[in-house]
Amino acid sequence: MADAGEQGNTSYPGFDTTKPSIARTYDYLLGGKDNFAVDRAFGDRFINELPGSRVIAYDNRGALIRAVREIVTNTPVRQFIDLGSGLPTADNVHQVAQRYSPDAKVVYVDNDPIVLAHGRALLAENDNTTVIQADLREPKAIIEHPDTVRLIDFGKPVAIIFSATLHHVNDDEDPAAIVAFWRDRIVPGSHVFISHFRREDEPRSQELEQVLQGSLGRGRWRTDDQILALFGDGFTVQEPGIVPASEWRNPEPPDDLTDYQRLIAAVLAIKN
Repeated sequence: MADAGEQGNTSYPGFDTTKPSIARTYDYLLGGKDNFAVDRAFGDRFINELPGSRVIAYDNRGALIRAVREIVTNTPVRQFIDLGSGLPTADNVHQVAQRYSPDAKVVYVDNDPIVLAHGRALLAENDNTTVIQADLREPKAIIEHPDTVRLIDFGKPVAIIFSATLHHVNDDEDPAAIVAFWRDRIVPGSHVFISHFRREDEPRSQELEQVLQGSLGRGRWRTDDQILALFGDGFTVQEPGIVPASEWRNPEPPDDLTDYQRLIAAVLAIKN
């Protein structure tokens, strides 16, 4: 798709071009072109008002790639559900997983209709991968979706991916209950990966939180203990525990983290 934001005031059925989209803004921050002017304006607030914050998007993507690679190469897991997947970019979950295991199955889930349109075009010839339009806050609709039923065997281990999504779920929407829904439906040996904005008692964290809440009306930074608490009971957190995403199982971790790199954490756990 051409740069969506260059189409003036063209109407896009199903797409709200008057409000920034998390998926499209993330696409813009990663250098993609599937975004509208309103998304770029929101992204530019991070780029211009908070110089250096763009690294968060890249560190998060890097941790996700390493997590999928490690799961598919070091465990029997060959099924992935990516909740809040965002727009297709380089090294999507299915590309990483199927690089090492061509039979790996992936269900992408996002509530942005533009993700559905692009995902279906990308995956038209990939029988082991699908994308569905749904809200991660409504997990019952996801697990009962015909494409999920077709691809995922919940009698075998599954990897559930929450990559930079649960911090968009407010406390009153009970993000821990969302994780618990999946915990109760996956078998032992299944994996859950979470990356999340982490709260630190310093100005940078507060600035970013204010930008997100001011523009989207949602967004919840959490401490490391609060992020770990999202798993609830029944999981064993894997090494190295919860750490900045840039350090998570990175063979070449940065020597010194910037203030922004400390604000996105990653953690992987296995259901007992």
